[in-house]
Amino acid sequence: MRLALAQTAPVDDGARNLTEVADVVAGAAAAGADLVVLPEYAMYSKKAIDPSFALVAEPLDGPFVAALEALARRLGLAILAGVVERSGDPHRPHNTIVSIDADGVLVGAYRKIHLFEAYGYSEGSGILEGPDLAPEPVVLGGLRLGPMACYDLRFPELARHYAAAGTDLLVVASSWVPGPHKAAQWRTLLQARAIENTCWAAGVSQAAPISIGSSLLAAPDGAVHISLDESPGLAVVDLDPAALAQERAKDPNLRLRRLGTPHPADGGRMGGPTVDH
Repeated sequence: MRLALAQTAPVDDGARNLTEVADVVAGAAAAGADLVVLPEYAMYSKKAIDPSFALVAEPLDGPFVAALEALARRLGLAILAGVVERSGDPHRPHNTIVSIDADGVLVGAYRKIHLFEAYGYSEGSGILEGPDLAPEPVVLGGLRLGPMACYDLRFPELARHYAAAGTDLLVVASSWVPGPHKAAQWRTLLQARAIENTCWAAGVSQAAPISIGSSLLAAPDGAVHISLDESPGLAVVDLDPAALAQERAKDPNLRLRRLGTPHPADGGRMGGPTVDH
């Protein structure tokens, strides 16, 4: 599966953002990508959350997602991207990561669970947290994906939940804000999630100035295969399922773990994983 990391620089203009998205997705398709990943808030973004996010929010059948579906269908590749989704609260939409297959069908919508309430920032002041604490992986480009959003990366439980469900690729759509040590934390956490779950971990962050850029793909052994700088850009890499299987055979940590998910065979005691890799 050929994966494209599309590091865009969204602004507070949905039409302009859609033009940028269309251009970068076309570039990914020209490079032979099966799946292109865009950042969190690819639809609409500002340095800080304010009431305008609720004003521009759309339902999942709204014009922005419909445009992504048309792009995927026309170019024949899957798309994962961050949108501002209308919720039941008129003042607080969801921060949602949509997954669209190569036929242009919406196959998943992950609503961010862990809102960014740290470093003096309050995402929850204008965004409603996702209600589903056990999200299902989605299948795109022949792989099982675990969608995550930005601050979710700091919570290993979500990545492990996806891994226990057979996920091959963790995808973190992000707007990772600048600050002391933040770039190092981003890289380290993506590598850690890949190593501890023996899967790939792709992190796609918005470009500067709102975010740090630095999108990358970490392999199951922690090696960084591709990375971008702070500027808008596109990086393409091939993912080999056989290499993933080999790494899991060398390091069967999901099978060997004893803490975490209770295993039915242990009478409900803390035990092995729910699936055997």
